[in-house]
Amino acid sequence: MSSGNRKPQYQKPRRFDRNLIVIGAGAGGLVAAYIAAAVKAKVTLIEKHRMGGDCLNSGCVPSKALIRSARFLAQVRRATEFGFDSAAVEFDFGRIMQRAQSVIEKVEPHDSVERYTALGVEVLEGEARVRSPYEVEVNGRILTTRNIIIATGARPFVPDIPGLADLDYLTSDNIWQLRSLPKRLLVLGGGPIGCELAQSFARFGADSGSKVIVVQRGARLMSREDDDVSDLVAGQFEREGVELRLKHAVKAFRQEGGRNYLVAEHDGRQVEIEFDRVLVALGRSANVSGFGLEELGVNLSACNTIRVNEFLQTNYPNIYACGDVAGPYRFTHTAAHQAWHASVNALFSPFKKFRVDYSVIPFATFTDPEVARVGLNEREARVQGIAYEITRYGLEDLDRAIADGEARGFIKVLTVPGRDKILGATIVGEHAGELIAEFVTAMRHGLGLNKILATIHIYPTWMEANKFVAGNWKKAHTPTRLLQWVERFHAWRRR
Repeated sequence: MSSGNRKPQYQKPRRFDRNLIVIGAGAGGLVAAYIAAAVKAKVTLIEKHRMGGDCLNSGCVPSKALIRSARFLAQVRRATEFGFDSAAVEFDFGRIMQRAQSVIEKVEPHDSVERYTALGVEVLEGEARVRSPYEVEVNGRILTTRNIIIATGARPFVPDIPGLADLDYLTSDNIWQLRSLPKRLLVLGGGPIGCELAQSFARFGADSGSKVIVVQRGARLMSREDDDVSDLVAGQFEREGVELRLKHAVKAFRQEGGRNYLVAEHDGRQVEIEFDRVLVALGRSANVSGFGLEELGVNLSACNTIRVNEFLQTNYPNIYACGDVAGPYRFTHTAAHQAWHASVNALFSPFKKFRVDYSVIPFATFTDPEVARVGLNEREARVQGIAYEITRYGLEDLDRAIADGEARGFIKVLTVPGRDKILGATIVGEHAGELIAEFVTAMRHGLGLNKILATIHIYPTWMEANKFVAGNWKKAHTPTRLLQWVERFHAWRRR
């Protein structure tokens, strides 16, 4: 596909059947189509597989359902911590996985053909092919449109490792088909997907002897986060029996005598790890080929995503892209954020155009403890040469954390030196994905730590931790000279 070559010339139709065609009904495509219908544009949404995309069918929704079941099981094992003499739970792993499917079925109506048709969206099920910047073919029909939004998403990245293709390997797409717990599950990758699934499977296997082994090329899990974050999560994994094989470079897979082995290099020597099933969790690849973009000469980025400008336009001004296929972030909420901009820009350009803003992007990894972040962490600030101060608050001191038996983790806030302006916040602990919202709001609207400190928070709640970290910043920036004057003032009043 082109990365800067001259694009073909196409004749613009005199009239268009539609204002907008959206290709892909995942998180980005659904939002784009919804917005177009809401502003009374004629919009067609094309999906070749399943409405809702990866998030509904194989990502966010089933994984969180699985995490919830695994967390319940882990809490039962801690019964004595909460004053019970004992507690036990019997379960069938197949029913656990079936529950994840039932959760998908309950959420499905939100993303269904029927709902979007009722909203005024024309939904077509079939494979789309972009014939020109103004024409899309689906099910043998040629549709003309003023604008196109590409929202085709991404798929699990499966590297070309010798021997892997010979295995019945798992990815985040097909792991939901499992109905029995693997005796030894090998997880390739220590990023968010690998960590979330590894911990859940380890919890289900803790009493049955099933084992989870995480293999990571780098020296730590969750390499985008600061060392203290990775260390805390790794420590919890090890306490729960997850075997961490860090600094292991995967070389090949082999089978011998009905057994599976991973061949890796560690500290300059070759090691082999036996396993029963392998989960490949090494990131995702954008879906950019097979539907006409190559022939059009739509430009790609160095990361093999569709290259877009600040308005989410490709090198064809009327073809836009949003979500995982465009990057740079691969979260459901950023896909929706981009989709709003792509849809509004497509429908109202050149009268009004909106630049997409990535300055305040939150995200969370739903391990236990959870990890949530918005803005810069220490690692990123150092790489970018940005000066910062750190303020911390340990959740072991929070009254509600103590009462809940979850007194672990911390909040870490980076601010401009000498000022309360927030550069970023990281939370590791219970409900981190919820707690981060206050910092997201503060950063989005230019509110500093003093504003958080001046806000009443209910006692006893987890949200109080945000106020306490703001209080720690205030203590570190006490106006010493003013307090000395106030001390003399009060002494004078005692005379």
